[in-house]
Amino acid sequence: MAAANALLGVALREATQRKLQRFSELRGKPVAAGEFWDIVAITAADEKQELAYKQQLSEKLKKKELPLGVQYHVFVDPAGAKIGGYSQRLPNASALGKIFTALPFGNPIYQMLELKLAMYIDFPSHMKPGILVTCADDIELYSVGECEFIRFDKPGFTALAHPSSLTVGTTHGVFVLEPFNYLAYKDLEYRCCHRFLHKPSIEQMHHFNAVCRAGNFSHQDMAGGDTTPLKLESEYVYTDSLFYMDHKTAKKLLAFHEKIGTLNCEIDAYGDFLQALGPGATVEYTRNTSNVTKEEAELTDIRQRIFHLLKGTSLNVVVLNKSKFYHIGTTEEYLFHFTSESSLKSELGLQSIAFSIFSTTPKCSGNTSCIIQSILDSGCSVATGSVVEYSRLGPNVSVGENCIVSGCSVITEAVLPADSFVCSLSLKMNGYLKYSTMAFGVQDNLKRNVKTLSDIKLLQFFGVCFLSCLNIWNLKVTEELFSGNKTCLSLWNARIFPACSSLSDSVTTSLKMLNAVRNKSAFSLNKYKLLSIEEMLIYKDVEDMITYREQIFLEITLNRKQFDLEAS
Repeated sequence: MAAANALLGVALREATQRKLQRFSELRGKPVAAGEFWDIVAITAADEKQELAYKQQLSEKLKKKELPLGVQYHVFVDPAGAKIGGYSQRLPNASALGKIFTALPFGNPIYQMLELKLAMYIDFPSHMKPGILVTCADDIELYSVGECEFIRFDKPGFTALAHPSSLTVGTTHGVFVLEPFNYLAYKDLEYRCCHRFLHKPSIEQMHHFNAVCRAGNFSHQDMAGGDTTPLKLESEYVYTDSLFYMDHKTAKKLLAFHEKIGTLNCEIDAYGDFLQALGPGATVEYTRNTSNVTKEEAELTDIRQRIFHLLKGTSLNVVVLNKSKFYHIGTTEEYLFHFTSESSLKSELGLQSIAFSIFSTTPKCSGNTSCIIQSILDSGCSVATGSVVEYSRLGPNVSVGENCIVSGCSVITEAVLPADSFVCSLSLKMNGYLKYSTMAFGVQDNLKRNVKTLSDIKLLQFFGVCFLSCLNIWNLKVTEELFSGNKTCLSLWNARIFPACSSLSDSVTTSLKMLNAVRNKSAFSLNKYKLLSIEEMLIYKDVEDMITYREQIFLEITLNRKQFDLEAS
């Protein structure tokens, strides 16, 4: 089993490096027709996010980090229900977007956008006109034969499928495939889907015949990316990642949208489109609201109309038996894949110190820290399991285990306790530049909410009752403590983070409030202008944050040039 797993890892690493090399050759150069995408479209949750995305795309094109001659567009969600999110489970991606999450490799540093474009580098030349839909917080690695390519040339929908454990299947889409007459196992198979199950229970997977048995493939140790390898003879399912729809189907959906006008409910491109497809699709799912963020009155009606619109449309499945699917949308996943000996680290070539100045030598094996485009003094210490990105840390700064530090500048002596999340944002308030630093525990649930002030004792900050934290900070429990919706009270909209006139003061002050909770010692926040994370995103100054990152980039580049001169 170990040998088969190692072979799979090698195959994925080689295939991935080939794609990265090919993408690298296209960066900053005009692409020929049919060689690359005609249009790359990114969705934004609101106009502020739209501006942030456009500014970052502009910077990337200016620095020749993307192929040229391509239309890069950002589309903001219309008023009402949202399709874009705010990355509440990985807040260091909230301000500038999950698609611009930094990855620990490359020079300059790759972000999720470049990685996505690199991993799909072979798709456009084997695709008929249509649209490919993918998420900003997952990574699909796959290997197929040297002379084989994934083709998107069939009418209707075409989706990629990855072998996964049944447990993983409960949080993903699962394909119920039509019977297939095969003589031998193949890395790449084109199959037809009978029906699509959205986040089904294990019982439902068995009931609808979605479960396969690994014993069918005597020489293959199936692997599932985020999960441990699936042992021989064990059960597995095929789960979803990205999907394609042909031009005709896209036009049909566009005409439907134009007919109904503004959507007032949340429609999921995976759950609500794919569940309508295949000969075994039934209308029952339209009444299931268990996976809906916010239930609206017209949801069932719109879902049923989509079902009847798409009924009879085929769902083609590209089965990638040598593939892995990774999700990096939570603080836990982010820390695990960047700092532990995860298979993604070796398959993608992730580095412990990526485009940074830090003289400490990383460990050769086991858990390490991960430093991304940052400048750390040699006297600074960063414990294992922690990630530091786009930051400057002075000589007397100590970062504990399992921390995330983003966009910070810490000059004075400071201790970041283990399991801390610390992320600084530049703000533009009443025409003045300010800074605020969100600080909490990496395991805190920012999405958890209560409806009344009397229930805020149910919320937890750094593992401590939120009501106790407010007493430590000398803050009163009133409606003014929360921004936005007063019947949806959470750490996300709690006004507890000070706005300061300098970046370093902002970090220092937020660390004091964090350590006050940890040490159960009083630290009054009464004298500060306090903001919620929700408000920080409204006031964010994207231009200043990009400038700060660029300053770090230039300093590292200059340092490397000087080092090269001295070495020669």
